[in-house]
Amino acid sequence: MAEASDIASMRRALDLARRGEGRVEPNPMVGAVICGPGGAIVAEGWHDRFGGPHAEAMAIAAAGGAARGGTLYVTLEPCCHHGKTPPCSEAIIAAGIRRVVVAAGDPFPEVAGGGIAALEAAGISVEVGLLAADAERLTAPFRRLVTSGRPWVIAKWAVSLDGRLAAAPGGDRWISSPESRELVHRLRGRMDAILIGIGTALADDPLLTARPAGPRRALRIVLDSRGRLPLESKLVRSARDWPLLVAVGPEAAADCLLALEAAGCEVWREPEQDAGERLEKLLAELGRRRLTNLLIEGGAEVFRTLFNRSLVDEVHAFTAARRLGKPGDGLPQLPSPPPFEVEEVLHPGGDTFVRGLVGRPPLSGQADPESRSASA
Repeated sequence: MAEASDIASMRRALDLARRGEGRVEPNPMVGAVICGPGGAIVAEGWHDRFGGPHAEAMAIAAAGGAARGGTLYVTLEPCCHHGKTPPCSEAIIAAGIRRVVVAAGDPFPEVAGGGIAALEAAGISVEVGLLAADAERLTAPFRRLVTSGRPWVIAKWAVSLDGRLAAAPGGDRWISSPESRELVHRLRGRMDAILIGIGTALADDPLLTARPAGPRRALRIVLDSRGRLPLESKLVRSARDWPLLVAVGPEAAADCLLALEAAGCEVWREPEQDAGERLEKLLAELGRRRLTNLLIEGGAEVFRTLFNRSLVDEVHAFTAARRLGKPGDGLPQLPSPPPFEVEEVLHPGGDTFVRGLVGRPPLSGQADPESRSASA
């Protein structure tokens, strides 16, 4: 059983790691804490931005000579390869750290156990698995990208008490409260891409931008099998200022696609007839571009395809405290969503917001606070 001080230090490292959210992708969020030989924290660090110092290097630089003989707590296995920064394993060895406690291994092929092996080969005591489930959840989008080749998919919807995704024409455009919409804009601000179907684009004429802007500038995507997105839409008119990808199928007319491209849109064409297959291939393309977090904002048919193909990783669900429809009114309804584990419940502006996890994070570990030797 891990010592209480070990658990407290690793929890602190996890808290530090979250400071990099929206700034480090496609890298994972990582935090590090160094305790001196007496057990007191002497330095902290976190991965703050893509291309910047890793958490371990940041903590070692802050500790200076106080790191010698101490313990490093880090939420992810230290890297052992030359990328945008030198190997953290070499920095740890050079700092004279005698013990390293790692929450979870790194699935990235160029690391994947190599960082731990390098530390052990240098005579450093390494323990792996402390708060592993927490660390793997924190890095789940990175793990999804590395292990599956596609982004982490977040499905976001807002419904009325009677399950309607939209109000009747001519009614209030918004289902959810201003406070709920503020949460959505903050979510958009840390996404790599935001996707909607053509039905939502035609009905709502959205911009799909974060207001105010967040740390990331999301690629906006419209699933538009026939290339029907109007040139006068807000999405197309803003395409030269904010990237827009229109994903079309084989039936899209060539002249429509040329017009969209001339307006500044990127057109992604997939000859596959089946809409579900096209969506899966689009996710693979986004993965090749190393986009880590994808937000799906509807509509009903897009959600149905995602649910049927088990492509949703995380749910952000808003329920407004009002009813919008009546039987047979034809208003779109949310398809039956997959079961998910509730992680957070809030009540913004009288709405109910639920955030949850569908299934387990990729390469999930044990939830208990035990640690084990890396060589066990």
